[in-house]
Amino acid sequence: MSNKLLVKNAKQVVLICNNGEKFLTKDGMQKLCVIENSSLVIGSDGLIKDIGPASTIDFQYAGVLFDKVIDATGMCVIPVVLFDYCVSGLVDAHTHPVWAGDRVHEFAMKLAGATYMDVHRAGGGIHFTVEHTRAALASTLLASLTGRLGRMQRAGTTLVECKSGYGLELQTELKMLEVIETARRTLPINISSTYCGAHAVPKGKTVAEATTDILKVQLPQLRERMSAGALRVDNIDVFCEQGVFDLSSTRSILQAGLDMGLNINFHGDELHPMNSAQLGAELGALAISHLEEVTDDGIAAMATAKTAAILLPTTAYILRLPQPRARDMLEAGVIVALGSDFNPNAYCCSMPVVMHLACVNMRMSMPEALAAATINAAYALGRSHTHGSLEVNKHGDLLVLNAPRWEHLIYQLGGHQELIRYVVIRGNVVYNNDKTMDF
Repeated sequence: MSNKLLVKNAKQVVLICNNGEKFLTKDGMQKLCVIENSSLVIGSDGLIKDIGPASTIDFQYAGVLFDKVIDATGMCVIPVVLFDYCVSGLVDAHTHPVWAGDRVHEFAMKLAGATYMDVHRAGGGIHFTVEHTRAALASTLLASLTGRLGRMQRAGTTLVECKSGYGLELQTELKMLEVIETARRTLPINISSTYCGAHAVPKGKTVAEATTDILKVQLPQLRERMSAGALRVDNIDVFCEQGVFDLSSTRSILQAGLDMGLNINFHGDELHPMNSAQLGAELGALAISHLEEVTDDGIAAMATAKTAAILLPTTAYILRLPQPRARDMLEAGVIVALGSDFNPNAYCCSMPVVMHLACVNMRMSMPEALAAATINAAYALGRSHTHGSLEVNKHGDLLVLNAPRWEHLIYQLGGHQELIRYVVIRGNVVYNNDKTMDF
């Protein structure tokens, strides 16, 4: 039986880690595992079979058939010679990619000084998108989702978290989850599915009424479809915030999801210090997103509980919020991950851009940012045993870069279109970019 893929003679292979680590914290994030002049083999099952010195791999696999061979020897590009680098596929740990309705007009409102909650109270924001998403056909939502995921994939994302949350009632939430399920089954990109029915309080309902609807109507129906095999849902999310879901309601909904076998992965401490971090740590949350207003006690609780912090630099940038305290979290031993927060309010499909912003605005180093967008983001989705690093028996998800150093993927703001030569998922080349440029 032939193997799927041989990537040979790479100048460097950025493994991220190589001892089965499920996550990296401060010191480990500074010392990523990188091997020189190496080759990588992906077997017929799409899993990494071997990684090692190019000469050793050449000898061991002499005469072995491969479906595809990528020769990553220096490519002669006049007037300089560039070398290919092999990097683990990127992981986007927080997105809202299923929706209808254009909110570009709200960007103008924000530029004029409107806050997130100003837009929300004016009938915009989530409620604007809810109205349009409820009215949209599933086929329309699937078409737009497919296009958005394709853009993410071309920017190097090989595993992405996808939330519902623009229905706020049973039928539309299920419609969104079914669209995500169809994408998961038919597209090459890996998907972690999140139920986010508590994304906002529906118009005309109180927090108590919305919480009851989720607990008594939505979650039981979701459990039924999951049990029947019609849906695979991995995580549960709540927007814990003033004017949205308070701590008590958040606790009830998250606990109910946990009892169903869902991972807790929720929005917390974004606009106000709600003590969401402490709640998440107490409940054993896998991850909490945003955390712009997290307290010192919250940071300490997350570090102790090994609850990942999914930081979203695009959101703080677009909404002009205080930057998440990445350095304080790293110093405290928190597992720091990154996400794009792709949604109509923060329209960014590119994890390389997210990593760049994390370095400039949150003062992360480039190795820290790459670890946060690979192994730690995979941990935040409960997938670091299969994704997030290049190790034997993990998924063969990787990027081949046309650059003199892997750091160019972060350094060149918006330059990934010319840097990413190949995107590979489970050993299949899903993006072949013949327009990479020299320097």
